[in-house]
Amino acid sequence: MTGRLLVLLEHDLKILHDAREVLEYSFNKCRRIGIKETYEPEELESFESFTGRFARLSDILIQKLFRLVDELDLDSSGTVRDRINRAEKKGLIASSDVFVEIRMVRNDIAHEYLPEAIHDLFEKVLTLTPHLMDGVTRTMAYCRKYQVRGQRS
Repeated sequence: MTGRLLVLLEHDLKILHDAREVLEYSFNKCRRIGIKETYEPEELESFESFTGRFARLSDILIQKLFRLVDELDLDSSGTVRDRINRAEKKGLIASSDVFVEIRMVRNDIAHEYLPEAIHDLFEKVLTLTPHLMDGVTRTMAYCRKYQVRGQRS
């Protein structure tokens, strides 16, 4: 294991931690607002921030951390689905199916422009956020083994 990968791991774990904190703030705020037929402008703004933070955290976890863990574990790269399946096998996430859904919702967030679909999107993000945050917790715990090894080197 190279020192470069350990430095990158420390950097990416910090980004992951910070992104989780802001998502958790938005999640708690939007959970209090709840799902409604119509939103006040401030509530809509809160939900839009929430969905953006959800998408960002899912990208950091799936695109950066899962890929880096695979590299540290000497696993081949493959597709996003391959990465998610390996994450489940390693215990980084509880369910690959849920994370495939998280990835699909992330794509919907990036490409959704229909106002009538927004409510469904908000509800999905509220439902999936605890799974995403659990994946962050599990991944950070898994990565501690690399941090300990790096300190001994």
